Amino acid sequence: MNTFLQIHPDDNVLVALQDLQHGTEVRFNGSTITLLKDVPAKHKFMISDIQTGDPITMYGVLVGKANTPIHKGEIVTTENIKHDANAFHEKDDIVEWQKPDVSKWKNRTFMGFPRKDGQVGTRNYWLVIPLVFCENRNVSVIKTAFEKGLGFAPTEVYNEQVQDLVSLYKSGNLDAIKTYKAEAVTLTNKRNTVFSNIDGIKFLTHEGGCGGTRQDSDALCALLAGYIHHPNVAGATVLSLGCQHAQVSILKAALNKLNPQFDKPVLVFEQQKSASEFEMLSDAIRETFLALVEADKVSRQPSPISKLVIGLECGGSDGFSGISANPAVGHTSDLLVALGGSSILSEFPELCGVEQELINRCIEKNTADKFIHIMRAYESQAESAGSGFYMNPSPGNIKDGLITDAIKSAGAAKKGGISPVVDVLDYTEYVTKPGLNLLCTPGNDVESTSAEVGSGANIVLFTTGLGTPTGNPIAPVLKLATNTKLANRMPDIIDINTGTIISGEKTIEEMGEEILEYVIKTASGELKTKAEQLNQDDFIPWKRGVSL
Repeated sequence: MNTFLQIHPDDNVLVALQDLQHGTEVRFNGSTITLLKDVPAKHKFMISDIQTGDPITMYGVLVGKANTPIHKGEIVTTENIKHDANAFHEKDDIVEWQKPDVSKWKNRTFMGFPRKDGQVGTRNYWLVIPLVFCENRNVSVIKTAFEKGLGFAPTEVYNEQVQDLVSLYKSGNLDAIKTYKAEAVTLTNKRNTVFSNIDGIKFLTHEGGCGGTRQDSDALCALLAGYIHHPNVAGATVLSLGCQHAQVSILKAALNKLNPQFDKPVLVFEQQKSASEFEMLSDAIRETFLALVEADKVSRQPSPISKLVIGLECGGSDGFSGISANPAVGHTSDLLVALGGSSILSEFPELCGVEQELINRCIEKNTADKFIHIMRAYESQAESAGSGFYMNPSPGNIKDGLITDAIKSAGAAKKGGISPVVDVLDYTEYVTKPGLNLLCTPGNDVESTSAEVGSGANIVLFTTGLGTPTGNPIAPVLKLATNTKLANRMPDIIDINTGTIISGEKTIEEMGEEILEYVIKTASGELKTKAEQLNQDDFIPWKRGVSL
């Protein structure tokens, strides 16, 4: 295994692939570099001496400038580097793309749920959602009723542990409580035995719908409309209080905008028009059950791979993310695009410094101009709030080698591969074009994943170097470890290990092809992701405005 890597020929730093001790001599380009301090795996050290203000280059782009003189063999840290990134401007280049060879998948299909509007689902869910946070408790009541009534409530392993502790306490055995250790059990999803073609009922809750700006309630309705319109959803039960900003009429208008011929069943129950809470919930349960009978009539059918839309996401990133998992996912995206499918690259604060490359990859000038406008408006808004994209890296990112936003962004952008950008979408806009789409979202993992699915992703590829227990209510989320240590340490949340790229066992291209096979099997229902097994149904709408 190699001990270091130069990612791009123009880089003036090397990445440690394993822990390197002070005094270690590294041979690079015919010269010897002696490490002046310990360099942990994932961190970077200088190829040559640089002075204060000199650029630091990684992935072939500017990722920072020196705060102080940095010597050859010295580790790059938050103390000696500050964030800096290349400026961007209008589209000035035409990028030619050589499609990868996809002949082996040309006649492949996946088993999906066809919808009347031409979309194809990878799951078949019924959705129960509130239009306002006031209805969250009622959604929870319906959830308990259906999960227990249909027999697919999660195994209550932690409840059993509390019962054990209660028994020990009642017996007066406090010493036994201190040493109590529950036996690990394998959590499995229970399928309902009543409706064989329904993967489950999903229940969203949120903290929006009222008390904020009208823009936020409109955006919430647009996001919820995207979930109802989503191919993985057969229909929805909607609970409304009645007086909130997020009105039923706004939701219906958003659905009509997505599809003027929208004909999925949407059952609306408004509490302030009901005789009682009991009556409203009883009516909702009865009507939802009848709708499930109809939703169960749809079955999986062979479907073209071009009907897949994958979300490209990362969270808990580390210094290996841009070397292993992200470029592997990028190759998967390129393969899918070459097969006529779609992919979504989001998290705009994590595209800082690589904007010009993405601008030049846009197939149309107006698409590039839209990206420029959204990026500048977003960063300006962040700066007016006393922040900026440069503050994006988390303490965990920094600890594991992502010490500037530009370093993090240059690696994060690798998830988008090298295919052309066919469209740029603002938050809640829906994918309509095959190819790589850019979607404006925050860097927040769950907000971004929620948005990608709301814009049509029926599978999400989520890379992580530190370990993140993120899932989604309606779209399978495949989590990919950037390193083998993580995959071995957290096997309960990791689906795919791309650490074999770091060890040299597999190439990026080989791993990308393997990931595509995982995607096809998951889309067909042959595989349940770890997030699905653990019921990781994370959903957070992006609140762009202020509370009023």
